[in-house]
Amino acid sequence: MDFKAAIFDIDGTLADSNDVWDRIDINFLVKHRLPVPDDYIQRISDMDFAEAAVYTIKRFGLKHTADELTAEWYDMAACEYAHHISLKPHAREYLLFLKKQGVKLGIATALPRVLYEPALKNNEVYDLFESFLSTEDVRCNKDCAEFYLLAAQKLGVAPEDCIAFDDALFSIKAIVAAGMTACGVYDRYWECDKAAIRKLSKRYIFDFTEMMQ
Repeated sequence: MDFKAAIFDIDGTLADSNDVWDRIDINFLVKHRLPVPDDYIQRISDMDFAEAAVYTIKRFGLKHTADELTAEWYDMAACEYAHHISLKPHAREYLLFLKKQGVKLGIATALPRVLYEPALKNNEVYDLFESFLSTEDVRCNKDCAEFYLLAAQKLGVAPEDCIAFDDALFSIKAIVAAGMTACGVYDRYWECDKAAIRKLSKRYIFDFTEMMQ
């Protein structure tokens, strides 16, 4: 192996969970007996929680405050991540494989701790990781090289000795900019960016067994 540490995203990379927010949005509307417009998911997909809450309240004439709506979304997400999110095929096996090789493992995610911790524990992999970095912990996002440099720093490993796994194009760009080896992971949610991700990544995989061959 030509790396000393491996850094993993969660949604769409370790876990098959990119569509969880779409399910939450739809279930929220159904719960409140509201229609599910064809364009709703697409309209809020690029918004943060606060923006999506304001938009949803205005569009459906809800009596919620933005804080009340986001709190309800978070409660629904917490249940999903704690009980219903599964790892991608052979992800756990690959983590155990790396651990046996003495590779340091880290998490670099946009998820808050209240969501990623129960998901990893429910899938019995939480204790395999030596460090965790979330965008809620820092002032930069996953599209910034700085985010990945901080993840490497937390592991005590130089960026050039790290491999980072992600399914999103903006993250792969940041990983490369940080001087790390990028490994793209296929996820149907980012099908439209597959060619660009493959071009930037040193490796591109559909299943973690490919990393153990």
